[in-house]
Amino acid sequence: MRRFLLIAVVLLAFVIPASAQVQVLEYHPSPADNPLRGLVPYSGEKRDKFPHSMEFSYLPLNKIAVEVNQFDWEPLEQLLDDVASRGHQTVLRIWIEYPGKNGIPQFLVDDGLLVTKWLNTNTEPFPNKTCWTPDYSDKRLRKLLADFITEFGEKYDGDPRLGFITAGLLGTWGEWHCYPRGELFAKKDVQTEVMESYAAAFKVTPILLRYPAGENSYAHAPNHKLPLGYHDDSFAWATLDTGKAEDNWYFMPAMRSAGAEGKWKRYPIGGEIRPELWGQIFDPKPTHPMAQDFAESVRQTHATWLMDTGMFDKKQPQDRIDRAIRQVQKMGYEFHISTAAVVKQGDKTKVMLTVRNTGVAPFYYDWKLQLGAINRSQVAKTWDTDWKLTDLLPGETRVWQMQLSEAPKEGLAVRVVNPLPGGLPLRFANEEQASSTNGWFILR
Repeated sequence: MRRFLLIAVVLLAFVIPASAQVQVLEYHPSPADNPLRGLVPYSGEKRDKFPHSMEFSYLPLNKIAVEVNQFDWEPLEQLLDDVASRGHQTVLRIWIEYPGKNGIPQFLVDDGLLVTKWLNTNTEPFPNKTCWTPDYSDKRLRKLLADFITEFGEKYDGDPRLGFITAGLLGTWGEWHCYPRGELFAKKDVQTEVMESYAAAFKVTPILLRYPAGENSYAHAPNHKLPLGYHDDSFAWATLDTGKAEDNWYFMPAMRSAGAEGKWKRYPIGGEIRPELWGQIFDPKPTHPMAQDFAESVRQTHATWLMDTGMFDKKQPQDRIDRAIRQVQKMGYEFHISTAAVVKQGDKTKVMLTVRNTGVAPFYYDWKLQLGAINRSQVAKTWDTDWKLTDLLPGETRVWQMQLSEAPKEGLAVRVVNPLPGGLPLRFANEEQASSTNGWFILR
């Protein structure tokens, strides 16, 4: 970190007057509940269990697709508003089949859609449950899925209440498989239709797929060239390469096989810590023999968010919470302002900041950055900048510059604007902002 600060000071020296003073700002890990990253619980009031900024929820398709060409979005509205009331964004998945539940729209069944009822034995550590799998090749179902995704995108792409959407819709839990009844899963042409519909309908809100697949994938249609991210739902269990041929379906071997290793630079990686590892994965030595190194899994996948119900079901031991916080702080993006210079030039002010992404992933939304004049502890005026967080890949540094038309009387601050009203502020990895709650980082 000292070496980086020295480089930052030298870098800034090229763009500021020799008479200006450069303020060197200390690094401090950014909060575990910074927006759009970290651990994610099922939706509900769980802020006392572990710091978080997002909540996950499923919705069955038959709650929204109520008739032919008729969608009722009220269930989704209620969910998004409830989560947003806590200042959080939603991670969402729409499903059709789920062990013990049926999400197939009834009007399709009444019209003759073939449905296979079977006992799913792939439900560990939970009991076996009945599944109802539709004939995914049915033209009526395929048209419904395309129409649903199109209207979904028209209404919700870029909605600030949404953080990420996992593609869902196909397979058990919406996880794009029907294991162990693989013959029931959607064929590649159906998968392609769904993926291309999502890519066309969503340009802002990221869509994540369960399985990376290249041209030679056995079960899944190629997706390595589509503008879609991925979610590893067996995280830290079947994530890292073991070198065994039978484990080639693990997430990182699958990413390499698909040629998708670099997609994280533009499209996010999320997922779920494997249920058998909930909570304990943050212990110094997890007891389960299948546990893989969590930190290394984050480093290799560049994961931004992960579900872990174990950290939210009940209050965990404080030492486990402390270790988990330290690990979560290393997920996703992290922005450290290392140097700042505020130079008065007559009745104008020039602001120069050196910022570095000290995380493992980019920030995937183009949120606005603002400067603010702080007078008498109040924000008297704001200026929108053209600075871009999305331009910063991990390890990259930028010098942000802006000239203001006036000189603030008392102080100057910077913030990232969360477009969700009442949403959690995005805080920088700076000692001076470690306890900030309003999102403004005072520069001087």
